Order: sequence, then C-alpha cells, then structure tokens
Amino acid sequence: MFPVPSEKSYSPDEYLAIERAAESKNEFHDGRIYAMTGASREHSLITANIARELTIQFKNRPCEAYINDMRVGAAGSRNYFYPDVAVICGKPDFEDAQVDTLLNPTVLIEVLSPSTEAYDRGDKFAQYRKIPSLQEYLLLSPNRPRMERYARQGELWVLHEAEGLEAYMVLEAIGCTLTLREVYDKVLDDRADTARSV
Repeated sequence: MFPVPSEKSYSPDEYLAIERAAESKNEFHDGRIYAMTGASREHSLITANIARELTIQFKNRPCEAYINDMRVGAAGSRNYFYPDVAVICGKPDFEDAQVDTLLNPTVLIEVLSPSTEAYDRGDKFAQYRKIPSLQEYLLLSPNRPRMERYARQGELWVLHEAEGLEAYMVLEAIGCTLTLREVYDKVLDDRADTARSV
C-alpha cells in the first residue's frame, strides 16, 4: 500500500505553486499529488537520531543534513519528494531562488512504515535512482535495529545490510558511519521497559 494520489492531474509548476502555499506536505509523482501522513514516535526519533549523528560528523566539512522538510526533485522527471533525511556534500543545487527544492542530494534516507514501505522500496526508489548525484539510499525499520543501504556502482545498486544494536553501516559516499545503537537510541528502550512492567 502507498499514499493515495489526487484524482486530478497537475503540472510540476502547478504542484510547486500549490505546495508552497500549503500548510501540509505533499509529494508529486507522474502528475499526481500525494498527501503525506504524520510520522510515528519511533519514526521521528530515528530520523532525529540520524540527523544528530551525521551533524556531529559533518563538523568542519562541506556537508549538510536536512530533515523531513527539504523537498527533493528527481532530475528529468520533475517529480518531488520529502525524504526523511537528505544529505548533500558539496555545493547544494536548488530548483530556483526559493531554495526549498534540492536537486543534487548525495544520500537519501527513509524510515519505513507499514503504509509506505512498498512505495519507498518501489516507485519512490525508482525515481530516486534518476537523480545523478545520488550515491546511497538507506531504508530503516521503525521497530527493530535494521538498516539497508543501496549503493550506486555504475548502473547497478548494491545492497548492504546491518542488523542488531552492535552493527554499524559505513556511508562511503559521505565518509560517515552510523551505529545502530545510536540510530535507535530511545526507540527500543521504552518498549522494553513497558514490557517488563506489564
């Protein structure tokens, strides 16, 4: 299952005009606008933890991490998405003077949810692969310490997996390492405490 699209079809320019005036976030794919749903507690914590870990490692380096609100444009198709985390190392390239649509991300990260997992793995990833600058795509489970990293190698995307709190993932494209213990900090602790108290 993936987000339900609008019944009406829009041009990319119409979408951007609507989106920039909207109070909520909507993605745009093949002429259809997709309303985004709110994130769970686990989803929010994982996203914040990743951003924290990357920001620490980006100190004194020309890299930036954007959380949730930075729109990303897929080159050539003019489709637009809001990844959970978008990373750029180097000079960012934006769609226009509004500086709200990044065109050259180096790494994109999505935290999966039951309603969007198929979409994040399928149609969305297919669009992300069209972005020439993109080198790595990460997918994270919201309820267990598991990370999948897809790395571009020429025309191929190679899967690397890490699972368990002692595991880690090296993001070669940006020279960073994410440890699953830090990524899932506070995400699993409360659940274990609650289970013990029942």
